[in-house]
This record gives sequence, C-alpha cells and structure tokens, in this order.
Amino acid sequence: MPRPLLTAALALLSFIGPLSTDMYLPAFPRMAGELGTDASGVQLTLTAFLVGMTVGHLVFGPLSDRYGRRRPLLVGAAVCTAGTALCAVAPSLGWLVALRFLTGFSGAAGVVISRAVVSDVVQGAAAARLFGVLMTLAGIAPVLAPLAGGAVIGGAGWRGVFWVLAGVSLLVTAVVAVGVPESLPRERRHAGGVRRTAAAVREVLGDRAYVGYTLAFTFGFGMLFCYIAGSAFLLQNVLGLGVGTSAVAFSGGAVAVTLASAAGARLVGRVAPEALLRGGLTAMLAGSCALLALTVSGLLTIPVCLPLMGVVCGGFGLVVANSAALALAQVPGASGVGSALLGTAQSGWGAVVAPLVGVGGEDTAVPLFCGMASCSGLALVALRVCVRRRGAPRREEHPVV
Repeated sequence: MPRPLLTAALALLSFIGPLSTDMYLPAFPRMAGELGTDASGVQLTLTAFLVGMTVGHLVFGPLSDRYGRRRPLLVGAAVCTAGTALCAVAPSLGWLVALRFLTGFSGAAGVVISRAVVSDVVQGAAAARLFGVLMTLAGIAPVLAPLAGGAVIGGAGWRGVFWVLAGVSLLVTAVVAVGVPESLPRERRHAGGVRRTAAAVREVLGDRAYVGYTLAFTFGFGMLFCYIAGSAFLLQNVLGLGVGTSAVAFSGGAVAVTLASAAGARLVGRVAPEALLRGGLTAMLAGSCALLALTVSGLLTIPVCLPLMGVVCGGFGLVVANSAALALAQVPGASGVGSALLGTAQSGWGAVVAPLVGVGGEDTAVPLFCGMASCSGLALVALRVCVRRRGAPRREEHPVV
C-alpha cells in the first residue's frame, strides 16, 4: 500500500468529480427558475461537465504516458480551480454550460491520472484493494456534498456552491503539489504523437477482457449518472421532499456506496474481484427493476424507494473499484491510455444518459428508473459476452508502449 500522504492525495483527487456533480444537485429546481429554463436545460450543465471530462480523458491520459503524471496533473488542477470560480459569476445558462465544460475538461486530469498512478505503484489484488480504499474515502464527498450544498444554497444561493467548490479545488491542488510525486519513470514513458497514441488505443481495445470490464464500468456509471441527474426531481417533485430532506436522502445513497466499497476492499483476497463485480451488477439490476415496477404500478413511496435505492447504490459500490482494477490489470504497460479510455467511456456515456432522464418531465420517475435498469442490464450483458467466467489472465507486457 502506498504511503498515507499519497493515498490521501489520490482520495482528494477523487473528491472533485462527486463534489462537482453532487453539491449543486439540490439547487436544480431553483436554478431552472432563476435561469429561465426547464429540467433538461439545467441538466445540460451536468452534461457539459461530463462531455468536458470525456475530452479531457482523451487528452490527459496520453499526455501522462508521455510527460509523466505530475506535471499534467498540476496543470489540470489549477485550470479546474479557475474555471470553477468563473462558474460562480456566470451571467447566463449558456456561459454556465461553457464553463462547466472547461471544469470537466481540466478536472479529468485528476480522475484519469490518479487511476494511472494507482496502476503504477500497485497491481493485482492490491490494486483492487487500493481502489476500494480510495472509493471508501472518496465516498465522504457524495455523502457531504448534497448536505453542504443544501446549506450553502439556503444562505448564498447556487452561486455560493461554486465559490465553495473553487476553494476546495484550490486546496486539492495544494495537497497534490505536496503529496503526489512522479510515479512514471522516464524509461517507461513513450514518445507521443497521434499515430503512436492511436496505435496504443487500438492495442488496448484489442484486449477483449479489458473491453468487457470497461463496459461494465461504463454502464455502471451510467446508472449512477441517471440517478444523479434525476434525483432532485424524484425526491422533491415525485416524492414531495423538501430541499434539505432530499439532500439527506441523497446522502443515504452515498453512504450505501461508501459502505459497500469498504466491504469490498476488505473482501478482496478472500473473494475474487470479478465475483464482487458480478454481485454488485446483479444488485443494481434487481433494485432498479423493482423501482421501475413500483413506479409503473403507482406503488412507489418513500419507505420502499429509499431502501431499494440503498441496494442499487450499494451494488454500485462493489462495481466501480473492481471493474477499474480488473480493466487496468489487462494493460499494465499502458495504464495512462487504459485509464483514459475508462474515463472517456464513463463520462461520455454519462453525458448521453443524464439529459434523457428529464425528457418525460419533472413529475415522473419512469424515465429515471428505465435508464437505471437499462444501464445495469447492459453492464451485465457486456461482462458475460466479453469476459470468461473465471476472468482473463493478467497480461504482463504491452507491445505498443
């Protein structure tokens, strides 16, 4: 296990994504009114952030394989801080969408490079365990984010949320500068260029097991992004909760993710990571289908909705760490490119599904649960088609990079 300071710095890098997506969720209905738009319009700010992350992964992943991890990481963190501060003074929805794209693009550096750093310093079950630890630590962010967001919104409005996020991003930048050394030696770097990068991408995508684990990771996050985009409208408009109460309810799902991630990290070594991954996906699919059935039959209530969401979120907690570790274990010589493709698929798919949950209007949960069930089912199918039951053996070399 890496030293505690590095682990803490990597966990803080993992905070930026959940904070940037979850902290302003309670303000979605209020933002729609103030910015003169509807649910899909406000969700477009989330989509822009995810599209920015998609592009950023494609840029920062190969850059980190060529120039090392540290320099691109610090540049991305600094730009993310400045962009988040500008979001707080955005004069219109259009400006806010553009700035959210910028913060997503620069924030991708922390996500993609932190995963590559993990792959640089540990492998195999140790990597799955470290990913689980990071998920557990990072789980604090989505627990606190909606609660803190609800408090900030009540006193300073939704713009105050972005000022707080800018301060947190500045703190993360400082901690990374101190706590994350260079983890990729010069002899393991490779000259870049479009042709070389394209060759590395083709080689990575040629690994069928990598593709299967990546698709499980991607569709698993698609389920989460459906919930993130639609949670405020589900909890406030469909179930009738207030802003503060809905923030608490959303945090309950984050607690389930955190607890499941902690349990998964402890089980690695005794239970195969792929078994944990399949179990998590099964829980996601079963819970989502139950929520959809209850909604269609008109039986969805708070006492049944919240526990089932806990099941779904708990399943996701087992999925994310194990799918990422298993995917990157297939391409140990190209962890930057491998991590970039993981993040590209994750945020790109999230950008597609996030606005779709609002197409049915603000007062129905059917599109939300349809999206969650579909993503969970696609993840299971991809895993079954692409990965042998006992998993593919870990590849020790990668001929391209």
